[in-house]
Amino acid sequence: MNITVGKIGAAVTGLAVLSFAISMIFGLFTDTIFISCLASIFIAIGFIPFMVSLFTVNDDMDKRSVGLTGIAFAVVYAVIIFLVYFAECTTVRLNTGLSDEALSIISYGYIGSLFFNYDLLGYGFMGLSTFLIGFTVKADDRASKALRLLLLIHGIFFLSCLIVPMFPVFKAGTSSVPGTILLETWCAYFLPVCILGYKYFSRKKAQFDNA
Repeated sequence: MNITVGKIGAAVTGLAVLSFAISMIFGLFTDTIFISCLASIFIAIGFIPFMVSLFTVNDDMDKRSVGLTGIAFAVVYAVIIFLVYFAECTTVRLNTGLSDEALSIISYGYIGSLFFNYDLLGYGFMGLSTFLIGFTVKADDRASKALRLLLLIHGIFFLSCLIVPMFPVFKAGTSSVPGTILLETWCAYFLPVCILGYKYFSRKKAQFDNA
């Protein structure tokens, strides 16, 4: 059951990341923020079972505290992301009479807004989660070693997402192109994590079936 949940989590996360990447490209030419936000919600929905399953199929008492801490940070990430993107899909999108002052606080679409910074903080916790969960992955072959390495390196996003809002690189009025490039780069990085994760669970199932 753990493996099935893990495969579903990895698949949902991967498809959501791909949808987000496509929506961001089209977003350069038309308004796709609703689709981008909806895709981001599903990234969070898939991410928790993905990380929990990576931990449970490699349940090692010596690394139990590390794995549980990683899961806790995954939950923090998901809560922040749900709040940011659900607000964007509902309150911000449906209340067309909101003033620019209100939008500059609660709209993810406003660079430097409160919710924009919350979004960065959320993805920072995502990076911290993958970093810790990476230590629990048993690297038995090249593919699992690659998965483990990608999870660990992804932890870099914690520091960058934590520091950037304090010393804003992107300010209101900044072109959306640099931000889109950064997000597409992240998608190109994290999509292989999801693919490797899905294959990792498939190999684990084969091992258990042959045991």
